[in-house]
Amino acid sequence: MAPDTRALDVGALGTGPRPRPPLGALRPRGVTRLLIYSHDSFGLGHLRRCRSIAQNLVQTYPDLEVLILSGLPIIASYAFDERVRYRLVPGIIKLSNGDYKALDAADIREAIDARSRLILETAQEFQPDLFLIDKEPLGIRGEVTDTLVYLKERGVPVVLGVRDVMDDPVAFAAEWERKLAVPALEDYFSEIWVYGMERIYRPLEGLPLPAAVEQKIVYTSYLWREENRAPSAEPLPVDPPFLLVTPGGGGDGEGLVDWVLSAYERATDLLRALIVCGPFMHAESRRRIEARAARLRHVEVLTFAPDMERLMTAATAVVAMGGYNTFCEILSFDKPSLIVPRTRPRLEQFIRAREAERQGLLRMLPHDEDNPDPQQMIDALKALPSQPRPSSVVIPGLLDGHSAIAHRFAALTGLAADAPIRAASA
Repeated sequence: MAPDTRALDVGALGTGPRPRPPLGALRPRGVTRLLIYSHDSFGLGHLRRCRSIAQNLVQTYPDLEVLILSGLPIIASYAFDERVRYRLVPGIIKLSNGDYKALDAADIREAIDARSRLILETAQEFQPDLFLIDKEPLGIRGEVTDTLVYLKERGVPVVLGVRDVMDDPVAFAAEWERKLAVPALEDYFSEIWVYGMERIYRPLEGLPLPAAVEQKIVYTSYLWREENRAPSAEPLPVDPPFLLVTPGGGGDGEGLVDWVLSAYERATDLLRALIVCGPFMHAESRRRIEARAARLRHVEVLTFAPDMERLMTAATAVVAMGGYNTFCEILSFDKPSLIVPRTRPRLEQFIRAREAERQGLLRMLPHDEDNPDPQQMIDALKALPSQPRPSSVVIPGLLDGHSAIAHRFAALTGLAADAPIRAASA
């Protein structure tokens, strides 16, 4: 399946299944509003995490409206609750050398200025009761700063949400020092939500955080993912049993897929494989993969799957790079998994896989990019279906992230849940 390429103009509002009034329309009595800034410079991970949080919160609070700011036009491919909307800002991508590039503007500074203005204008129109910022306290190159000042003047609580793992502690500390992140956390933020468990990994440990910032940290646990139980008109691309191979968004996933294909080219007794390349894999890389897979009777290839939860549910086991969302899905759908993490430009995936393997939740297979061994992958794929499931390890509260977020959201906004907030472990 190819990603949706419907035109969505910068600044345009995307909606759920039914049209909604303009942002500036008079707010109905009793309605609470959440604005989410999705850090979308690379891959799908940030958008998918923000979407998951938004969808779960509106299911808990019937009078909540959510607006997601995103720079990814592919957001139009995803289904949203009717009380979750999104607004497109000018797109920016992060290059392998760490620089940023504007998708539709010659000058990156023009794109940042345009994004900054649109983010502030959106906050002024939407008038949120809470602002949730994903990953970057000040946004890309400080683009959220004006909005933070505006909301602080109005007493609106602001929360930073970060992954369970950010990067190697030394590299991460240097990055946050360069971006003036810690002073921003002191000045503007009410809480810092870490979407993981303190007993597994502490991503902010070792940073020079003042006590006032340390006290703002809340470990939510991981974000439970639920299968979309709505009937689908589309049949599964392959019939079970099969291995699901997913490099996430795919921007840096060719190495994993190449290694898996090298195993299938040499072994005919492996379980059938479904490879989802991801929408950001380079077209030439994808064509090479499709050409190789076409010669293999037990390998199928998709470009993109907006319903990854459905595929994950049907799969026997999973081969992945170990991004945050995929890890949450592996835990939620209780799938044996083989994780082949990237180590450049960040160690995030490697650290996550290493710590999860220590807990007995998965198996990690380090990737020798210069000399990958097909037989090593063959052996790992053969062993994968009989590997213990994550549920064989009991970690209380492992997937209670959405419950914790709902409680913290209520505490910061004064909302009351329509029904008791259910934890995934309940």
